[in-house]
Amino acid sequence: MAFHKPDKMLNIALEAGISKTKLSLSSILMLGFLGGAFIALGFLLDVRVIGNLPAEWGSLSNLLGGAVFPVGLMLVVLGGAELITGNMMSVSIALYARKISLRHLLHNWFWVTLANFLGAAFIAYFFGHIVGLTETGPFLDKTVAIAQAKIDESFFKTLISAVGCNWLVCLAIWLSYGAEDVTGKILGIWFPIMAFVAIGFQHVVANMFIIPAAIFAGHFTWFDFMTNIVPTFIGNMIGGAVFVGLIYFSSYQQKQKEQLKKAS
Repeated sequence: MAFHKPDKMLNIALEAGISKTKLSLSSILMLGFLGGAFIALGFLLDVRVIGNLPAEWGSLSNLLGGAVFPVGLMLVVLGGAELITGNMMSVSIALYARKISLRHLLHNWFWVTLANFLGAAFIAYFFGHIVGLTETGPFLDKTVAIAQAKIDESFFKTLISAVGCNWLVCLAIWLSYGAEDVTGKILGIWFPIMAFVAIGFQHVVANMFIIPAAIFAGHFTWFDFMTNIVPTFIGNMIGGAVFVGLIYFSSYQQKQKEQLKKAS
């Protein structure tokens, strides 16, 4: 399998970030809707796989759920969609390189976040609530338990957990930039995403599915939703824009400059 070195991966991420800001608003909304829906479908699959597993299985159920959840990001990356957590890395890199303005970044982040919410809530309402996939027997219990655990975290703990989450999510996308073939991209995505789900980190778009799914089932409120989404968004932003985007940009941008100096 062909593999790009990290300095090449930086260039790919930079080009991706620039291209994302050039999308029309209609494209952002449609692709952002798909991004939210794809992540929600991954989480829905997670719930359906682990919903009625015996309690004695303990953390093994987390591993099984983590093993199937990555299908969501695979659909985003390979199928083509816009996801705010990934854009927190790639669009930030474009900003660091001074290829876009802060206005371009904020425009992209705002509309992608809104569209992601609409896509995730769509899956939660129509598949979770109307079809009943998150509202029957043990699947309802699991949905409510997961949402409760996310809501119960303090602002600071949620924020820190979200940093860890998007550190891994953006590393998954970063690794996918390193591969040229589908198999390599799938492997690059699967391991970091499996890890964040098994650990239980907070992902803003995933939470846009699981908490509304519990709300549609008659549990919690939209205020509870917002108290979770705000720190999760901030933490995801730090994890993607700083721990992946800024660190790799600073490291390999300097390396590229040094190589150009030597060549001249």
